[in-house]
Amino acid sequence: METVLFPVALVSGLGLIFGLILSYASVKFEVKVDDRIAKVREALPGANCGACGFSGCDNYAEAIVNGAEINRCPVGGPELVAKLSDIMGVENQAGEKMVARVMCQGSWDKVNIKFDYDGIMDCRSAASMSGGPSSCVYGCVGMGSCKKACAFGAITVENGLARIDETKCTGCGKCIAECPKLIIKLVPARSGYSVACSNEEKGAVARKNCKVACIACGKCVKTCPKEAITIVNFKAVIDTAKCENCGECIKVCPTGAIAKYTVLM
Repeated sequence: METVLFPVALVSGLGLIFGLILSYASVKFEVKVDDRIAKVREALPGANCGACGFSGCDNYAEAIVNGAEINRCPVGGPELVAKLSDIMGVENQAGEKMVARVMCQGSWDKVNIKFDYDGIMDCRSAASMSGGPSSCVYGCVGMGSCKKACAFGAITVENGLARIDETKCTGCGKCIAECPKLIIKLVPARSGYSVACSNEEKGAVARKNCKVACIACGKCVKTCPKEAITIVNFKAVIDTAKCENCGECIKVCPTGAIAKYTVLM
């Protein structure tokens, strides 16, 4: 009988000892999780778009608690920054709402077509062939790479020209990285007017290649009461910090290169 009880008692005793050791170790070496991570993660939109510079919302939430900026999520906007500042007990770092805008109006009916492109529907591939099918080598290629990159359904391609629904745009900038012509720019959502042209050729050449190209005539520069417009590289550029959306510039533009947009606040 003793030969049976002794091993049982020994195993039980060892089990109790090891259990106490593990219990102590679990308390001594416990990795405490900051409860703010869960709160921050709940506040984040969950888009996992990566626009913040992190692989997803989970990683960004942890990074915020570890000191990362709270204003790196363009999807959430100023409202999210306000929530995160409350959670983290830091200053509200909300910036101005930005939207992506295609600085081109050169749809197929506005430009000359150099050749019929029959390759894969990718802007970089098309642009690698003599700058693309459009006669304007600065304009939209129109193959929809930006549309594919947009996680929010804000971009459509009509008649060879990408168009952005700014009410859906979050300003994440994914489309900008996909554009081989670098014609998609982030602008303040309050900006009601833009020179929607990226052509850097002299007026006569620009107009020959596109009916709505900026020809750098300077009429908008002279008309602007706030001196918000300058000519840079043979095209007009509007300083959004000075522009008050009066619309005087669009009235005098002879080619229609200046476009009007809905002001979003």
